[in-house]
Amino acid sequence: MRITLLALMLFLTTTLSFAKENKMSDSSTKVKLTTSLGAITIQLNAEKAPISAANFLTYVNEGFYNGTIFHRVIPGFMAQGGGFDASFTQKAVHAPIKNEADNGLLNKRGTLAMARTNVVDSATAQFFINYKDNGFLNYTSPTSSGWGYAVFGEVIEGMEVVDAMAQQPTGNRGGHQDVPKTDIIIEKAEVIE
Repeated sequence: MRITLLALMLFLTTTLSFAKENKMSDSSTKVKLTTSLGAITIQLNAEKAPISAANFLTYVNEGFYNGTIFHRVIPGFMAQGGGFDASFTQKAVHAPIKNEADNGLLNKRGTLAMARTNVVDSATAQFFINYKDNGFLNYTSPTSSGWGYAVFGEVIEGMEVVDAMAQQPTGNRGGHQDVPKTDIIIEKAEVIE
């Protein structure tokens, strides 16, 4: 009986340890983007990207993303959104955040990362979803060319919607390239259980 109890305790400890290491699906916040092409559910990783995840949630909770578009879609690369409304007016944003690209999360297919300028700590509201593993966007060193782009979440449902975005014809608009000719609108962004 003692051996059985000991084995059970060891099993539970191992199981709980494994669950703790892989707890992203149990403890992380999920956000649903209802778009004009369908719904996308994102799971944030607040443990490894606390600043980026909190920043994204601030914009979600303020309703900032509602009515914005995916304004840059490049098949085989990424889909970027969160900065412009349907009239292609850039929205006012909060102060830039610290780049967390050194958090160990990689720019793999289906992950979300913060968009930024050439300035390392310049990300605000815009984000992108990777269509493929984009290793060249990952952190490699603490230099301006090596910082990379901070991953803070991943698509857990609706990747087919993201893929459908890549099928839309694109062109130039408002001084930007790779803009979908038919707006892909984020109708609503909301935190879900």
